[in-house]
Amino acid sequence: MSLTSALNTAQSIFNNTGTQSSVVSNNISNAGNKDYVRRQAMLTTSLNGAQVVKIDRAQEDALLRQYLKSSSQDSAQQALLGGLEDLKSIMGGNDYETSPSTYLGVFQQKLQAFRTTPGSTVAAQGAITAAQDVANSLNNASQSVQDVRATADKQIATDVETLNTLLSQFEEANNAVKTATASGADASGALDEREKALKQISKIVGVSATTRDNNDMVLSTPDGTILFETVPRTVTVKSQDIYTATTVGNSVYIDGVALPLGSGSTTTGMGSLQSLLQVRDEIAPNFQKQLDEIARGLVSIFKEDNSSGTPAYVPGLFTWSGGTVEDGSTAVDGMASTIAVSTRVITSQGGDPMRLRDGGINGTGVVVNTSGESGYTDELDRLYTALGSDMDFDPATGTTVGFDATTGIDSNVSIMEYATNSLGWLEQYRSNATTAAENTSAALSRSDEAYSNETGVNLDEELTLLLDIEQSYKAATKILNAVDEMLKSLLDIAS
Repeated sequence: MSLTSALNTAQSIFNNTGTQSSVVSNNISNAGNKDYVRRQAMLTTSLNGAQVVKIDRAQEDALLRQYLKSSSQDSAQQALLGGLEDLKSIMGGNDYETSPSTYLGVFQQKLQAFRTTPGSTVAAQGAITAAQDVANSLNNASQSVQDVRATADKQIATDVETLNTLLSQFEEANNAVKTATASGADASGALDEREKALKQISKIVGVSATTRDNNDMVLSTPDGTILFETVPRTVTVKSQDIYTATTVGNSVYIDGVALPLGSGSTTTGMGSLQSLLQVRDEIAPNFQKQLDEIARGLVSIFKEDNSSGTPAYVPGLFTWSGGTVEDGSTAVDGMASTIAVSTRVITSQGGDPMRLRDGGINGTGVVVNTSGESGYTDELDRLYTALGSDMDFDPATGTTVGFDATTGIDSNVSIMEYATNSLGWLEQYRSNATTAAENTSAALSRSDEAYSNETGVNLDEELTLLLDIEQSYKAATKILNAVDEMLKSLLDIAS
């Protein structure tokens, strides 16, 4: 080897180790950055020695696809569980102490006490107060269910706005990637930014990515709707501030195509949007219908015979804004929000609680205890028995899409059992969703770990590599020193 060759070799080593140490140092400085993908200086050897040919990015497309899928599934499941937890809190939490079922149980007990002492004004007042508690619980629960829907609607609007922003950021990063790739420049930084946006998008909506020439990427939803192709596609929703039982939520549109809502306690939704739609447009409305059916059942059970007039029956103890007794077994939207106890039995409003015993609560109703006997119990017996007797409820309130029909609510049971089953329906849905959320969270954790192991920065590995680079640098220094000594010897000989 000539001295010139030795000098060239040393220079090549210095160039290579300089580039390598720069890459390793950059990796180490980004060790805590979840959105950074590790780089590596790739060497090649030829007759002229080794040289850095490119900076390689540790990209793992298969693991990234799995991560994006797991991220979408977990985000959807957590959003669903959050909505179900909100509905559970309406009922008073784990003990359901503020649920209509709980107040119905107390009312049944108070009615029984009134049957035992039919001449007691105190017992009569206790039954009326318990009835008011039932009506109030239905009113409050109905309003809270609609508040849950309104909250979901606001979150949907926020997610749509965030998604549009992320798609714009994705466009900027994607353009930078295409430009760098086409010119042969290092696109690692732009790829990191694009991947960061992609991960965030996957939390809001399910996404599939396809790569084209110059590393250009196209994004679509699992059902094939285009999210991004050269430019972002518009995502829109018209939010609503106020929700009632009759309010229909507006769809989310991606490139003019309505986004389907998720279904089932292990939701089919991908990303938070589909699960929020599921809570707003399926689960909460179904629970609202169950509350409405409890209200309809109470009005029907406590109706009064108006056979001498039209209609044949009128509301008795319980009434509502419609002022009628609904025949059949079809839920009346919003009935739970307006059910109330007739003022004609409320003492503070000039009513007489004894009308519950005697009948004739409404002016057109027929008084059954015409003699005013204090020990009369026929009407109280009838009402108490009716609370425990089977009646027909709307079968459509028993299940939801994707929910096992065999675990829904029976449509021919007593109102007491129906109210209890309604809680059971919600609790089973929530319990199943909780189990599914634990599974999706574990799956996401495993996917994240697998992807990080392949693309993330391992400090131990980087520090070991830095030591290897240091040894290469020392070897080049020794070559340079040896050449220097030889040159000095030559100069000494020449002089």
